[in-house]
Amino acid sequence: MPAPFYDADHDAFREIMRAFVTREVAPHLDEWEEARETGRQVWKSAGALGILGLRFPEHHGGGGVSDYRFRCVVQEELARVGAAALASGFSINEDIVGSYLNELGTEEQKQRWLPGMSQGDVVTSIAMSEPAIGSDLKGMKTTAVRDGDEWVINGAKTFITSGFSSDVVLTAARTGEKDGRAQLSLILVPTTARGFARGRKLRKLGLHAQDTAEISFTDVRVPAENLVGEEGRGFAHLTAQLPLERLSIAWRALTAAEAALEWTIRYTSERKAFGKRVIDFQNTRFRLAEMTTEVEITRSFLEQGIAALNDGQFDATLGAKAKWWTTELQNRVINGCLQMHGGYGYMDEYPISRAYADARVQTIVGGTTEIMKEIIGRDLAARYRD
Repeated sequence: MPAPFYDADHDAFREIMRAFVTREVAPHLDEWEEARETGRQVWKSAGALGILGLRFPEHHGGGGVSDYRFRCVVQEELARVGAAALASGFSINEDIVGSYLNELGTEEQKQRWLPGMSQGDVVTSIAMSEPAIGSDLKGMKTTAVRDGDEWVINGAKTFITSGFSSDVVLTAARTGEKDGRAQLSLILVPTTARGFARGRKLRKLGLHAQDTAEISFTDVRVPAENLVGEEGRGFAHLTAQLPLERLSIAWRALTAAEAALEWTIRYTSERKAFGKRVIDFQNTRFRLAEMTTEVEITRSFLEQGIAALNDGQFDATLGAKAKWWTTELQNRVINGCLQMHGGYGYMDEYPISRAYADARVQTIVGGTTEIMKEIIGRDLAARYRD
C-alpha cells in the first residue's frame, strides 16, 4: 500500500479541528438551516483556533502553511457532521478569494484584508454570475469605468455565496474592449460602499445554512487601487485560479461521499428488516462494496492531485477530471445511501437527507460536468493536432 497521506502534524491539527466541529458546529446545524446562514461566531471561533487563513503568509495573519493537506483535514471534519454549507463558505474565503489576493493582490490589499479573513472578522464573496447570462463571462454586463482615481461600477450579480453577509466582494466587471472582445478586470468592493445593495436571500434546494444572494451596483465608487491583478486580464486571472477551486470542490465531494457511506454502514448494521440486519442482505452488501470501492479509488486519485498541487504541477485538465468525476460520484453514492435508509432517509433528522440536497449543486458550481468534459476533450484533441 502507498505511504499514508497524512503525517503527525496533520493528525495533531485534526484533533483541534474535530474538537472545534464537536463544540462549535454540530450543535448549531439545525439552527443555521432554519436561519439560512451561519452567523459570525463560528467564523471567529475558527479564526481564533488558526483554522482559517491556513495558507496565508504569517506576516499577514495567516498560518503560513502551503501544504494543502491541512485544508483537506478541515473539509473532512466538516463533512463528517454534514456541515457542507460551512465548508463551502470557508472554501470561498480561503481557496478562492484568499487565493486571488495571495497570488495577485498588492501588499496594501493583503495587509488590509488577509488578517481579518484569517481571524474570522472578514467574510468574502466572489461575484461572477449574472441574472441574464449565468456564468458566461463573455456576455458579462457589469461594467467598471475608470474616473480619475476611482472605478465606477454598475450592474447586477446573482448566486453569490455569502452575498448576504460578506464584507467585501471580489467583483468581475467589463473594463473595456480589445479587438471586439470584452476585457474583464477584478475589483474589490467593500459592501459598505455607497450604491452597493443586497437583494433577496435566495431560497435553494440545498446548502440552506449558506446565505446566497443577489447583489447590485449603482454608481459604486471604489479606489483605483482596489483593482486585483492587471486591468483587462480578469479572464486570464480567473482561468488560472480555477484548478484550485475545482480541486477544493472535488475534495468536498469526496469527503461528503465518505461521510455518507460511514453513516449508512452504521445505519444498516443497526437497522433490522424481516428479522435480520439490513447489511446482512446480499444486495445491501454488494451495493456498499461497489460504492466503497469507487470512493477509495477516487481518494487515491485525489491524493495524487493534492500532491501535484503542493508541487505546483496541478493543471486545468486535472482540475476538470477531478471535479466532474467526484461530484458525479458524490451524487451517485449519496443517492444510493439514502435508498438504504428507506423512509428515514427522507427525514431531515437523519444527516443523509440534508446531504442529498446539499450534493446536487456540486455538478453545477465551479463549472458544470459538461464543461469539465469539454475541457478534457479539448486537451485530448490538442495532443493529436497536426
